Amino acid sequence: MTSEESHESLCDAVNSKDGVVDAIYCDPAAGILEAVDTHPSLPSIVTNGKQNAEPFNSSNNGATSVLDLEMIEFKVIFNKVTHNIRFPLDETVDHLKEHIESLTNVPVSMQKVMFKGLMKDGETLREQNVTNNSKIMVIGSTFNDVMAVNEQGAKVKTDAGAALESSSKELLCKQKVHKTVLDKYGKPDDVMPGIKGKREPLPPLPLVGMYNKTGNRVRLTFKLENDQLWIGTKERTEKIALTSIKAVVSEEIEGNEEYHLMALQLGPTELSRYWIYWVPAQYVDAVKDAVLGNWQYF
Repeated sequence: MTSEESHESLCDAVNSKDGVVDAIYCDPAAGILEAVDTHPSLPSIVTNGKQNAEPFNSSNNGATSVLDLEMIEFKVIFNKVTHNIRFPLDETVDHLKEHIESLTNVPVSMQKVMFKGLMKDGETLREQNVTNNSKIMVIGSTFNDVMAVNEQGAKVKTDAGAALESSSKELLCKQKVHKTVLDKYGKPDDVMPGIKGKREPLPPLPLVGMYNKTGNRVRLTFKLENDQLWIGTKERTEKIALTSIKAVVSEEIEGNEEYHLMALQLGPTELSRYWIYWVPAQYVDAVKDAVLGNWQYF
């Protein structure tokens, strides 16, 4: 038996041991050397042998044991399904995304991983302040999901683009329909502080102190664990699926550039926009990220 066949046999033995492994010793030159004892949650990290063991290789040319790594246990929630994860605290978000892809079939490039805001790929879980029992939300779509809506999305893009082009010649706040609303209702007394030229993650509490075209006060609550945006007024709360929002339009309010007018595109035409006034400027990009994500193709 060759050395390579020996390593492959060992991988098979590891994976067939009731499907449960506690630790695997890895060496960059020799592959998997030894498996020790059992643990019910670790296979989700080391399944498929040495390929998935790569993140645990050390950079000092010595063998690295999973037992030497500080592990944490947390939850990953996608599409209302909770996955219990045990993962090294000093692994990067990039590697976590690769593991999430194996659980959800959502490609890394289509994932938005949220924990106190959008997680940064190059940083470790420790740097992102992930701890035991944390909840990490994943927003994304499989290739099959994207292809299923691609034809409809192309039409939405065309219609929305035409609507934007027709209204781009004049500032939104100067257009009659919006100027009438702004003049009639003015700046809300309880509007949240706005900051021009700054980008901040969504706050832990809902965005409040805004109103819609009829002057009714509006609050926006992001339920990322359910892939939903809740639009609340005094009369009712609408629970909108994030995937049903096809575009987000926003523009500064002239003279109050620390605030924006914002529209959520809920259908194929300009008449399908839900307008919100006095959105704090520092949260506009975070709203767009939460609603659309980088995986959107339209």
